[in-house]
Amino acid sequence: MSDEGILIDFGSESAPSPSGGGQAAAGSGSVGASQVFLGTSTDSTTGRKAETPPTNLLDDFGFETAPSAMPGPTGSYQDFEPDDEDMQKAAERDLEEAAKEAEGAVIGTIPRPTDLPLPPAPPAPVARPVPVEDFSDVAKHSIVELAGDDSYGRKVIIFSCCRLPTSKELDHQRLLGYLRQTLDQYVENDYVLVYFHYGLNSQNKPNFKWLIQAYREFDRKYKKNLKALYIVHPTNFIKILWKIFKPIISVKFGRKIMYVNLLSELKEHLYFDQLEVPQPVLEHDKRLLERNKPKASSTFYRQSPDATDEQPRPTQQFGVTLEFLKIHNHGEPLPKVMQETTAYLRQHGVEVEGIFRRSANAKMVKEVQKMYNEGRTVNWTELGDPHLAAAILKTFLREMPEPLITFQLYDEVMRIHGELDGHDRLMATKELISGKLPELNYVVLKFLVDFLEEVILYSEENKMTAQNLSIVFGPNLLWSTNQAASLMSLGPINMFTLRLLEHHQDLFIRDWGTSP
Repeated sequence: MSDEGILIDFGSESAPSPSGGGQAAAGSGSVGASQVFLGTSTDSTTGRKAETPPTNLLDDFGFETAPSAMPGPTGSYQDFEPDDEDMQKAAERDLEEAAKEAEGAVIGTIPRPTDLPLPPAPPAPVARPVPVEDFSDVAKHSIVELAGDDSYGRKVIIFSCCRLPTSKELDHQRLLGYLRQTLDQYVENDYVLVYFHYGLNSQNKPNFKWLIQAYREFDRKYKKNLKALYIVHPTNFIKILWKIFKPIISVKFGRKIMYVNLLSELKEHLYFDQLEVPQPVLEHDKRLLERNKPKASSTFYRQSPDATDEQPRPTQQFGVTLEFLKIHNHGEPLPKVMQETTAYLRQHGVEVEGIFRRSANAKMVKEVQKMYNEGRTVNWTELGDPHLAAAILKTFLREMPEPLITFQLYDEVMRIHGELDGHDRLMATKELISGKLPELNYVVLKFLVDFLEEVILYSEENKMTAQNLSIVFGPNLLWSTNQAASLMSLGPINMFTLRLLEHHQDLFIRDWGTSP
């Protein structure tokens, strides 16, 4: 038998067989310990090549392994490498078996990802309302109150020192929190503060550290839209504080502070009769008047140019009743000011961001009012200021002798909010609007609400939603006979206005010619 094969030398110290030519020495029957013979041998009698298994195989770590441990049914490397056809058939068999196992969910197999049961979805996060801290222990003293709007349509918030209890009874940190919570409702719009200093004494005044903390906590968010801080009845203590705080108070903020020596000086800027001035402050102001009468050249006091004890002129538009306007407008029920301002805003204002929220130039507001009252033509296109038109519309509503929803229905609105809920509240509102509101008021209110619905359609651009508009217009549509607005009454009024805007199609069902 002749041998044909390859002798692989693994670096053994034993010398290779002298036969050379890649053949082992005849009759040796073995190779070196570190050599492996791979190949076949030829049988001389038959001429067929006989397979010769490798001997003395070494694994990867240098240990000998038996031929039976090699791959393949006979240990032959030739049989271990299948041809392409065999590989394809084997692959097809494997795929078929895998598919059957997946379909039958055979135990011990891994199902396809699509067959795996989906894990349960995590529970949807529950929207929890942000808890509102209860400051009823502070609110009961009425230290901070809302007093409607000023003559420019800005919210007025008053702080009365005479209502401060002693420091032992009131936690001043909670007072600071309550003041912040109150201002948060209005700081997105222009607003003013009225500080009644009278009544502050050693028993109730906060310490200096608290004042520093308050100024720093009321950051730009609160100072940006604060248009005026009226300090009423200032004393030497206020002047001392001003000198101490002056280095940390910005020049811009300092210009917003105005000293008011007497209550009469507020009348030019505020609707004084709607301010809920504490009785001790009124008495103190009276004593000051007796000692020192106000000078005619007072910085803050000036007689209104339109003020008069005579009957209003026929062209008067502000501060007169709807009946008066109808008579002097050839029977037209809709006031001229409302028609012209809404017509201009419909074309140039409904997409303006912050419309009805931003205040206008105070001087221009007075000038336009005077033009209307004198019967002159107001060309809104030439004026070109949507915020001015919005301010004039709000001012017109606020200066009416009686609110559009009438004094008579004020208590009814409060009752609806306090005693009813849900559907009953809506039905009672419907009865009030369509059954109890005077015809002329109904016509004008419906005209206004219809226009505000157009404004709401552009809320993405102007940022004035129904809720925002209800906050702006609520105090201009209803107030009590004493003119004093409070935080307690403002909520029901704004909610009532919001209901008018959200359900106007269901509430305004009366024909214009139908009397209640």
